[in-house]
Amino acid sequence: MLSLIEAAGWPVWPIIFASIIAVGIIGERMWSLRKSVVVPKDLLSRVLNEYKRSGVTQEMVKKLQQHSPLGRIFAAGLQNETSTREIMKESIEEAGRVVTHDLDRNLTTLGTIAALSPLMGLFGTLVGMIEIFGSNSPAGSNPAQLAYGISVALYNAAFGILVAIPSMIFYRHFRAKVDALTIEMELQALKLVEIVQGTRAAINYKSEYST
Repeated sequence: MLSLIEAAGWPVWPIIFASIIAVGIIGERMWSLRKSVVVPKDLLSRVLNEYKRSGVTQEMVKKLQQHSPLGRIFAAGLQNETSTREIMKESIEEAGRVVTHDLDRNLTTLGTIAALSPLMGLFGTLVGMIEIFGSNSPAGSNPAQLAYGISVALYNAAFGILVAIPSMIFYRHFRAKVDALTIEMELQALKLVEIVQGTRAAINYKSEYST
């Protein structure tokens, strides 16, 4: 590997640096965007059971805020449990926008790397072509400089494409995954609103009827 880097010359170092960043982002997003972390299973049912048992408490809201992205959305809605349905939905939408922004973290950087890597490889190719033209002189050509220029041109183009392809694949994959998780969180949040507001309406109706 070291011999390949030496053959590619100094233009390859920005590509290597970009590849290290891309690998770090891919690993971090694969860990952070797990469904069990973002949308824990049975969280909605557990929240509703606790709500029916003891109502909304500060401890319950605090635990949800620290639990998961979906928990943060539930907490925002439950904090406005005594308000109207519209206000509760608005608070959930605001929290959802913040959560979605967090889920998108570093994806713009990954997409930028995917787009720029071929250009960095092209820059290395141009440097190699300059070396090739520089090997020709009135006294004759320099075979060593000619070979070095060819290796710089080809290796940089190859490295740039090699970094761009997986970066673009994972960028598209993570974007689709964030969209799917966002839709699922929205659906579960709407269920929470309907059940909580329905329960409140039933309680209010009983209290009015009893009086």
